[in-house]
Amino acid sequence: MDAQLTVIFDGEVFRPTEHIDLKPNTTYTITVHTDEALEPINAWDVLQELTGTITMPQDWSENHQHYLYGDKDTSS
Repeated sequence: MDAQLTVIFDGEVFRPTEHIDLKPNTTYTITVHTDEALEPINAWDVLQELTGTITMPQDWSENHQHYLYGDKDTSS
């Protein structure tokens, strides 16, 4: 049987957040993943982490139409 459970670790044991139907005194194997989606994310921190990680051509700001849409005539 495979099941996905949400649990809270109280420092000693894992406590399910809802009722689960498992046999008592039975050995189970669990995999632990931190639910990072519940941790607050600051958008400015994300942007700061990404700063300098994307390389663009030197003339990006002047020729962005070319890079977005190709060799179309952008003079109009």
